[in-house]
Amino acid sequence: MLPTQDQLIDLYRRRARHYDLTANLYYLIGFREWAYRRRAVEALELATGDTVVEVGCGTGLSFSLLRRAVGAKGRVIGVDLNDAMLARARERVDREAWSNVELVRSDAARFAFPDAVRGVISTFAITLVPEFDEVIRRGVRALAPGGRFAILDFKRPAWPPLWLVKAMVAITAPFGVTLEMAERHPWESLERYSDRFRLEELYLGFAYVAVGETPSTRSTT
Repeated sequence: MLPTQDQLIDLYRRRARHYDLTANLYYLIGFREWAYRRRAVEALELATGDTVVEVGCGTGLSFSLLRRAVGAKGRVIGVDLNDAMLARARERVDREAWSNVELVRSDAARFAFPDAVRGVISTFAITLVPEFDEVIRRGVRALAPGGRFAILDFKRPAWPPLWLVKAMVAITAPFGVTLEMAERHPWESLERYSDRFRLEELYLGFAYVAVGETPSTRSTT
């Protein structure tokens, strides 16, 4: 069963205060979240002065990596629908005195991407968005020439038995993951709308990093 948007908002409001701590607990089962986040950010190939948008930024766990990539002259825009998660992100930004990090409360499906951004990234978020295909399409179209869109998220691998898949879903259920969400394949949308697409499976195929570049020719749709 797929959670509604209101259910996800309520879930993440309740988890916001302890989100960072609970996310780190996955290291106990060998899930190297920070290494995976770093790999996704590196896939963007950002440079000093670039602008990057994070869709579903949550508490801002990736901000330090993104800021390191774009430098003090760059710009990081964090977008999230959940007010409690953004409040935690604001605490992080204020604590670190990051003047070049902008937070925007918006539904990803309605967010107006700025023009000619160098990178768009989503970490463990885009699969939760029912309109993920449209978000990816518009995100790719907003990229400057040579810009990249990267996704880090969970997926259902082909090899394991159903009981193991259900066990992994149970482990990630506190973050709104359901078995039905495995039918969503955001990486296929990214492959469709971008060029030089590549996908790297992580954690025995239960997670992935996908990246695509600005298409060499753009459609009018």
